[in-house]
Amino acid sequence: MDTQTLLILITIGIGAGILSGFVGIGGGVVIVPALMHVFSMSQYEAQGTSLFILLLPVGILAVQNYWKAGNVNWQFGLVVALTFVAGGYLGSKLALRINPAIVKLVFGILMAYVSIKMITSGVKSLNNDF
Repeated sequence: MDTQTLLILITIGIGAGILSGFVGIGGGVVIVPALMHVFSMSQYEAQGTSLFILLLPVGILAVQNYWKAGNVNWQFGLVVALTFVAGGYLGSKLALRINPAIVKLVFGILMAYVSIKMITSGVKSLNNDF
């Protein structure tokens, strides 16, 4: 791995970590598109690499800060984490059986939908504050 690649990967990791700690996003929203566009990875390779990253306890320090501030519902988190395992298994089996272009399209539509919802709710909240 050359120095430039290493620096880009470090930048992606730091950026995803900051966004994860700041607004709770990282893997799918930041890392997958970055790996695809910067390193020309396939949708599958970017998703697999992102999932590999998530296997490690990457968010432990961020969770610690939120825990100390009283902002972690461990009961909800435990239920979602346990079912996330099953969902991840089923989702990966499905994704690997269909055309990667369809997976990319679904991913893009989902990101666009979430973006629009977040933007409109943020604007609505700002308008209510004034």
